[in-house]
Amino acid sequence: MSMKGLFSGAVRAVAGGRNTTFIPRVCFSNRVFKATSSWGRPGRLTSSSLPRPGHFSCSSLPRPGRLTSSSLPRPGHFICYSLPSRSLVQIHGQDTSAFLQGIITNDMNLLGEGRQRSLYAHMLNVKGRTLYDVIIYSLSESSADLNSIVLECDSSLLGAVVQHLTMYKIRRRVTVNTCADLSLWALLPQETRSASQQLKPEPTSAEKALVLVEDPRTDLMGWRLVARNSENPPDFIAACQQGDPDEYHSHRYKIGLPEGARDLPPGEALPLESNLVFMNGISFSKGCYLGQELTARTHHTGVVRKRLVPVRLSSPVENLQAGAELRSPGDKPVGKYRAGLGRVGLGLVRTAHTDETLRLASSQDRTVTLEVSVPDWWPEDTKSEYCKR
Repeated sequence: MSMKGLFSGAVRAVAGGRNTTFIPRVCFSNRVFKATSSWGRPGRLTSSSLPRPGHFSCSSLPRPGRLTSSSLPRPGHFICYSLPSRSLVQIHGQDTSAFLQGIITNDMNLLGEGRQRSLYAHMLNVKGRTLYDVIIYSLSESSADLNSIVLECDSSLLGAVVQHLTMYKIRRRVTVNTCADLSLWALLPQETRSASQQLKPEPTSAEKALVLVEDPRTDLMGWRLVARNSENPPDFIAACQQGDPDEYHSHRYKIGLPEGARDLPPGEALPLESNLVFMNGISFSKGCYLGQELTARTHHTGVVRKRLVPVRLSSPVENLQAGAELRSPGDKPVGKYRAGLGRVGLGLVRTAHTDETLRLASSQDRTVTLEVSVPDWWPEDTKSEYCKR
């Protein structure tokens, strides 16, 4: 019913053999339009009994006035995703920073600069290939205290990560423990904004958010939250609603961001081909670390012939084999399919063929085509090189 109809009309009903008058009213209580009913005395409807223009009988309305967009209920600014595919490990002790400095690609000293409390990195083997992708969170607000950190890793590799850390601990004064009582969440803004306009999640209870930091890889990945298993972020994060984890992974694949063992096969993926530089995950000035030699040499030659890029399939394929060969229109092998969800995924493709429509032979005896795209969050000089082809 229109507003005009509400104010100008009256409905007569018959109840118990008597005429009674039903006068619709409009209520703006709780910022929502509601229709309420009033059963008046039997008799004729008079002009004095009609609501007057600009007047509302709702006592909960603080003052009459025009309804504005700010008075309407707003949807959540953030969607939070539980990430059971990621696990947490706590490393504690006075040698924590020095210990990690020798086995990760990034510089632990960055956690002591400014207000940075998270760090993305890879752990490599002696041949310079990626074993584990990790995010390191400082548990201290003080830049001088880096003796306790939480490390995020792939859940399927949790045991291997703990074993790797224990093996290289040697005589370092650190302890390594899994955090079974903690859970990890990703918070993505509902609206894409520039880095300077990014909204910050606002906990209504600060002690429940043990760690709440921006994702160090790219602004498009929002925020990272560490909380206890008993806590549910929508209960203590203002303007937040829970989403399906598949939506989170679909978002990753659309923007071309790898995460975990499926996207970065242990002992197979190379860090520079996996865009570790673009994800702020490596330092070329920190000094020696495990697997550094090959990585540094590749960087200084400036030649990366293949890159992990987002791909879109012409149609979804079930049980698509990881590592399936990608072929050019001329039927030449130009890369491999890594992993994906539905029609989006990641492929390791030779840079000379990223502007071509590639073919993928599926296990269902049909050929699927793939379109490669260049992520917007890559550096401008790298994107321009692809655009020239």
